[in-house]
Amino acid sequence: MAAEDIAPRYSLIVPVYNEADSLKSLLAEIRNTMDSLGDPYEVLFVDDGSTDCSLPVMKSLLRDYPVVRILVFEKHAGQSAALAAGFEAARGRVFLTLDADLQNDPRDIPRLLSALKGYDVAVGWRHERRDNLVKRITSKVGNAVRNRLTHEQIADTGCSLKAFRRETCRSIPFFDGMHRFMPTLCRMRGFTVTQVKVNHRPRVHGKSKYGVVDRLLVTIPDLMAVRWMQKRALHYRAHEESGQ
Repeated sequence: MAAEDIAPRYSLIVPVYNEADSLKSLLAEIRNTMDSLGDPYEVLFVDDGSTDCSLPVMKSLLRDYPVVRILVFEKHAGQSAALAAGFEAARGRVFLTLDADLQNDPRDIPRLLSALKGYDVAVGWRHERRDNLVKRITSKVGNAVRNRLTHEQIADTGCSLKAFRRETCRSIPFFDGMHRFMPTLCRMRGFTVTQVKVNHRPRVHGKSKYGVVDRLLVTIPDLMAVRWMQKRALHYRAHEESGQ
């Protein structure tokens, strides 16, 4: 049986938007970490309408490494859409998400998986951010507002490095902006969530896809939508009588 025919235990889902210079290094780091675990895995790149040469680079990786799969969007649809498509296409029992820009460290993956043994979701916490001061302050304020309105205690809602049991990602609602509220959405479905401190590295290639103003403008209506869902969520317990 060919390696690509073996059902993977882990699916690594990587949204890609104009990150051509990072992809080869990222895959090398992922392979180094995942190969050491000894279980079958797949790396699912989701090309979110890249306009640079990201897709040709991914195709070259696809030819050379059987663990690689590629989904290609016809046009740019955003990070939430990329994650949703990845969740739907992934074959593993455990889903791992990370950014393509090398700021997430694949060496933290075993720590997330270890934490996942007692929980349904393990989310990364970049406790030492390697971003500029404005971005750090904006993120801190944004986290505080989200936590206050959603009654959460997630230290770093913006960290893309996360691990999920398969069933969690198959049961939450998908909408534009949902990637910022994954822990909350999972908890609303009754799943357990834990936080893991992870490494954060400075950006080496490319540039950030989010600005301070546009991040705030799109987050506010998403936050209101999630708060509405929390207030309107159904809460009940039931059992079926056996007739005995």
